[in-house]
Amino acid sequence: MKKKKLDWPTTKILSLGFALIIFLGAILLLLPISSRGGETSFLDALFTATSATCVTGLVVADTYQHWTMFGQLVILALIQIGGLGFMTIGVYISVLLKRKIGLKERENIHESVSTLEIAGVVRLVRFIIRGTVLIEATGAILLAIRFIPSKGLLKGIYYGIFHSISAFCNAGFDLMGDTQEYSSFVSYESDPIVNITIMGLIIIGGIGFIVWDDLKCNKFHFRKYLLHTKIVLITTFALVFGGGLLFLILENNATLQGLSWDGKIWGALFSSVTARTAGFNTTDTAALTNGGKLLTIVLMFIGGSSGSTAGGIKTTTLVVAIFFARNMITRTQGTNILGRRLEDETLKKANAVVIINLTLASVAAFIIFAVQPFQFEDVLFEVFSAIGTVGMTTGITRDLNVVSRIVIILLMYCGRLGSLSFALTFAQRKIVPPVQQPAEKIVVG
Repeated sequence: MKKKKLDWPTTKILSLGFALIIFLGAILLLLPISSRGGETSFLDALFTATSATCVTGLVVADTYQHWTMFGQLVILALIQIGGLGFMTIGVYISVLLKRKIGLKERENIHESVSTLEIAGVVRLVRFIIRGTVLIEATGAILLAIRFIPSKGLLKGIYYGIFHSISAFCNAGFDLMGDTQEYSSFVSYESDPIVNITIMGLIIIGGIGFIVWDDLKCNKFHFRKYLLHTKIVLITTFALVFGGGLLFLILENNATLQGLSWDGKIWGALFSSVTARTAGFNTTDTAALTNGGKLLTIVLMFIGGSSGSTAGGIKTTTLVVAIFFARNMITRTQGTNILGRRLEDETLKKANAVVIINLTLASVAAFIIFAVQPFQFEDVLFEVFSAIGTVGMTTGITRDLNVVSRIVIILLMYCGRLGSLSFALTFAQRKIVPPVQQPAEKIVVG
């Protein structure tokens, strides 16, 4: 009798796959060889493995001070797998082994990378892997040039590779604890090479693989770009420089005080870029003004773009939600952007993503408020950092108790999968009722 083949939906495969990788990573981090003290609690290992795989960057122990070289390499491997997606890497290995890629595998990779269509996904996987290697290698070389004079040859090269991968994958893990714990890139706040390289890697990793492919095919011909690409590029430009300008205004007499104008501009731009899911910092995050914290939370909530290494609700979701609201206000039929009309399914999905993310963050905040006496803004900062897979914190991560850590772990996991994808994991297949219920109007708004 022929065995029935499992036909799991892609969302379930992604959910279980990431959970398995996180669990295996936690087991490796529990090994005595992984930590300098030889001991790590299971919850700390699980938290770190989740943060690395979900490319977040929240840590309960300084990455350099606590983890050995072996532990750091485990974290780096989890970051790379989490950033590219295990399905992308798996399909590429299958291609190298000349294995046939079936329709189901193509559907899975289509969902995993968030491509617009199934056709050409194998070619796209090759492009993603090769592009990633090239970009990370370039970033590693540029950073190594800066690190070698102060760290030495081998350590400088290692630091270049580690931070290039971490930045491209929008992970936020760093090894700058060799000079001061949890300092990130504060000592490089005015360094143009480090700032430009790290910001460049974050932005390239965060715009998405679909945009990469479109730019490769159509070069600088903006009119030929996909609507998706146009929205991503315009929104990214606006958020980076608009956010930078707001940071410059809000933090000029606070975290940016005492810096030269060059240093202030670098600091403001870096704060704007890193808040959209990267997690590094060149200024003291805990010292941000209330306006700076609110701006950071907004940028963390938005995040990067679909089909990228970044988290958040995504730039396209933001734009769709804004245009949909505008059309409701102006009573315009259909939602049109840059000469194209959006499908109703896209509008529904965008609104669902916004509502689910806000709900998850709110519920998580209520739970943490109930079990620990933190400041209001610190808890909001932490939960939006987790759900957006950002990794920035005002410093409370290390003080989270068991319940709060589990809450943040779940938020990071949901943020990496995508809140809607996570919700669909528990849903049945699409149900079409044989009989529709009678319609009745209600008052909203």
